Amino acid sequence: MEQEKEDKSSEPKVALSALAIKKMKAGDADKSDIGEYIGLRVTCSKAGAKSFVYRYRSPIDNSLKKITLGAFPVMSLAEARVELMRLKLLRANGVCPATQLKQEKELDKKRKELPTQVKDELTVKGVVDLYLTNVIEDRIVTDSRTGAKKTVKGARAAKGQHEARRTLYMDVIPVLGERIAVEVTRKNVIEMIRGIIERGAHVQAGRVLSELSAAYEYALGLDYFPDHFANPALLAKASLKQTRIKLTSNKRTRVLNDSELRQVLVWLPQSGFSAHHKAILRLTLWTGCRTGEICAAEWKDFNLNEGTWHLKGTKNGSERYVQLSRQCIEFLKSLPDVGSPYLFTSYRTGKPIAQKTITEAKWLLKGVDRSKRHSFRAEQLWPIDLEDWNPHDLRRTVRTGLSRLGCPGEVAEAVLGHSKKGIEGTYNLHAYEKECATWLQKWADYLDELNIESIIQFPEKLG
Repeated sequence: MEQEKEDKSSEPKVALSALAIKKMKAGDADKSDIGEYIGLRVTCSKAGAKSFVYRYRSPIDNSLKKITLGAFPVMSLAEARVELMRLKLLRANGVCPATQLKQEKELDKKRKELPTQVKDELTVKGVVDLYLTNVIEDRIVTDSRTGAKKTVKGARAAKGQHEARRTLYMDVIPVLGERIAVEVTRKNVIEMIRGIIERGAHVQAGRVLSELSAAYEYALGLDYFPDHFANPALLAKASLKQTRIKLTSNKRTRVLNDSELRQVLVWLPQSGFSAHHKAILRLTLWTGCRTGEICAAEWKDFNLNEGTWHLKGTKNGSERYVQLSRQCIEFLKSLPDVGSPYLFTSYRTGKPIAQKTITEAKWLLKGVDRSKRHSFRAEQLWPIDLEDWNPHDLRRTVRTGLSRLGCPGEVAEAVLGHSKKGIEGTYNLHAYEKECATWLQKWADYLDELNIESIIQFPEKLG
């Protein structure tokens, strides 16, 4: 949040002017702009040097940031305001200007340090590793001044880091990994992508192309390639687009109606899903949270007395408090204590259960031949008359169900943890926690009303 309250309380509501800036003397208090230019300040050092500064809250971690735009009068007030609006637009789109500036400086430094020989011998594997270790993944760096080591967060959360590495190492490295990166052509990339498509993995082909293109772009930014070099993955993407080959999945709109919800609620307790999976699907229906968030949940983040779950590792990078209904709290209290920090621990790894195991279990229950090999009883299998649904469809069902009950759109979006877009996300920081608690309780009561058999049962022993 930009420093609106501070600016309004400490100074009169007067817009900045060139004359006012000229009159500033050493030691004067900062002057702040108003209206759409809130966040723009002018500072005057002890030596009398005046600078334009933008103070704001980072959209990434909500920390207070300050970035110097330029010195007055070399930069005019009009130019400072134009630059301010550019940075505000970045911030509205989820980019932290100060972080971006720091990354650009690091890139420039690395660009100057690159020896020519390394550039000429760089392989595709080298490009991929450069991208993964410097951009995507967390990394340990040493402070040049203090010698202290610190962790720099990667561009993606842990799951995204794993997926990016898996995607590139599974399909790119075996085919192109040892090739000299500068010699790879559009044709080479297209042939690799066609091989992925031929095995029926259209969505994976799209992911591979996007990640490889991003990896090349990063290396290009570091001057690993000559000026005339063109990103072969980007060229391949353009060519494949002309052929109308589909590299994405259809956007799902599956929502369970009341009849299907009742059927799921009755079948789920006796289904062939594991006790872990049953509990995760139940919690998804009660909270509207992503199954991946529930799989990774830790007991220390729950306050069952207050009925909240402090959710930290969200997809959009912002923390929030999930409100828990009475039924959800009772269910959580009934879960057995197995001495693990996680709600759902994999007995094989000791870590949180993997999200993908839910989908894998679903396909096992739907496949007649596969399910026979696991000796499931008839009632444990996927009901023949139940249309297919994925775990994420339950989250969409919660959102749609809340709307049908009359829940205001902004509250329903807050329940799902969706970040507000554009100017709304910049100025409306209300979390709607009380409203979320009210409507999630109404939703839980509604689920109970669908069928008496759906009312919460204590979970079987997790195992």
